[in-house]
Amino acid sequence: MKRLVAFDLDGTLAESKQALTRDMADMLARLLTVADAAVISGGDWPQFRKQVAEQLPAGTRRESLWLMPTTGTKLYRYAGEWREIYAERFSDAERAAIHAAFDRALARVALPAERIWGERIEDRGSQFTFSGLGQQAPLAAKAAWDPDRRKRAALQAELQRLLPDLSIRLGGTTSIDVTRRGIDKAHGLERLAKESGIPIADMLFVGDALYPGGNDEPARRTGVDAIQVRDPAETRTVIATVIACLHAPAAPLASATRHSAGGNRGPQGI
Repeated sequence: MKRLVAFDLDGTLAESKQALTRDMADMLARLLTVADAAVISGGDWPQFRKQVAEQLPAGTRRESLWLMPTTGTKLYRYAGEWREIYAERFSDAERAAIHAAFDRALARVALPAERIWGERIEDRGSQFTFSGLGQQAPLAAKAAWDPDRRKRAALQAELQRLLPDLSIRLGGTTSIDVTRRGIDKAHGLERLAKESGIPIADMLFVGDALYPGGNDEPARRTGVDAIQVRDPAETRTVIATVIACLHAPAAPLASATRHSAGGNRGPQGI
């Protein structure tokens, strides 16, 4: 029986950089009455606070929620207020090398000129994130920019050539995340198991980017039971099913949620 459900954020619990809907916040609060939950995603704490922490309804068991920004390189817990438990930040030398690599990669790949909303490259302390149309781009523009991931794949390959000791992964609809090698969703889940005392075998992971090269895919390396979803609507169905299963202890949730690495989509296997 699962004791903790870990989620990706953008595309899974919420639309890209949007706050949880009231319905999703209520669903998450309901889940927290029967299990712990975690959110592991590439955004930094200010984005987590806006999208998740500030949306939870009164009475939510916040003490059972593990918020892990920047792909799990930071952890925030609630004890009367949200507090940073740890942060694995880049050194000044690493930050300078990443900035230089982005300059060279963008000059070489030469993405087409188009409107940009806000900063394209964000230093999140323990992670750099490139957003193809800028950090504040509207959802419609983001959805249309790189649906087949080809634009980002070219930039990803060049960045990997320039930064061979770092991890370069696609995230969200327009973004690329740069972290230290080994810093990915697998690292986040392993750190979560250590901090929470809940073994990975007792966790379930839900994400929209479990496809090869996606920033959720590394979670599979831990052996965690994983469900790929298309969007927050499917995530709500997954949460509702998990709550129902946890209210009925005989339900074989672990075996029901497991699916192959081939990319079965949606919660239909529960």
